[in-house]
Amino acid sequence: MRDFTPQAEPAVYVLHENEDWLPPLREAFAAQGVPLREIELTSGSIDLAAEPPQGVFWSRLSASSHTRDHGNAKEYARAALRWLEAHGRRVVNGAHVIEFEVSKVAQTSALAAAGFDVPHTVAVFGKDELVSRAAELATPFITKHNQGGKGLGVRRFDRLEEFVTYVDGTDFEEPIDGITLLQEYLVGAEAFITRAEFVDGEFVYAVRVDTSAGSFELCPAEACAVPVGAGGVEVEALAAAPIQLGDFAPAAAACEVGADSLFSIRESVTADDELIVRLRDFLAANRIEVAGIEFMETVDGRRVVYDINTNTNYNPDVEAIAPASAAASLVRALGRDLDQLRK
Repeated sequence: MRDFTPQAEPAVYVLHENEDWLPPLREAFAAQGVPLREIELTSGSIDLAAEPPQGVFWSRLSASSHTRDHGNAKEYARAALRWLEAHGRRVVNGAHVIEFEVSKVAQTSALAAAGFDVPHTVAVFGKDELVSRAAELATPFITKHNQGGKGLGVRRFDRLEEFVTYVDGTDFEEPIDGITLLQEYLVGAEAFITRAEFVDGEFVYAVRVDTSAGSFELCPAEACAVPVGAGGVEVEALAAAPIQLGDFAPAAAACEVGADSLFSIRESVTADDELIVRLRDFLAANRIEVAGIEFMETVDGRRVVYDINTNTNYNPDVEAIAPASAAASLVRALGRDLDQLRK
């Protein structure tokens, strides 16, 4: 569907712009008998004088939508969710959550204000102050795009001179919103990061993501698997073994999700973990119902939270062995909301 045509019966509507991420979710909906309809945030129309269809609406806008030639998806989602909320429809991860998805500035500011340890970050608007602000940081440091996902704009610089050459050269990656982040380089105590999955505001499981290969695209979905021999994929979180700070190379065979998956359950992180409890409370305070939050434990003993994914995907290898399926938990929660609407 490309518009909000009224339907005879209420359903759960998924608003998205990436077909590749939907098959596992469709299977979960079918398995539990929850009626599903989809709105593609690629093109369409909204009659603002009309009533929206009855149903539960779940936003899966992705910060990386512009990399799939869906540059208008963000504005389509903003408009649609505001319209739905104005008519009192049940919206999961509503209009306010879009701002977390498309802005690492918003994420980092909110996390820091809530007392979490976050990477030291400088947001630079345009190019004029990039070099002068980078000169204030210790080396190495990294860059990333404010509207990210897929590791957009993530690069490591060991010397300021390298960064000057990059900024002035043809390889400079212009962020879609014009905001480049300069960020401290974090070194992991071990070569992995952790992604905590929350559904309906509750912790489901923690995923251990192996970063020993160096650079990788930190997307757990099966559709994000990096083909053997692929290169040029940048890392979202640069976590490494403490004794090798310079071993980051283009993604290679080790980045492939498959029999030797980079993703596994981290059983030591539970719902009672102090950081998990605080993250759960943070999500509740910010009315974020579905999210994957990434953090890492550094060589100097910090637990640093660095990313909030509000359109989180679930890795099939992890789902197969997890004590509870995040996808199934999500569909159950949406189904309960739909049942309440029908009463």
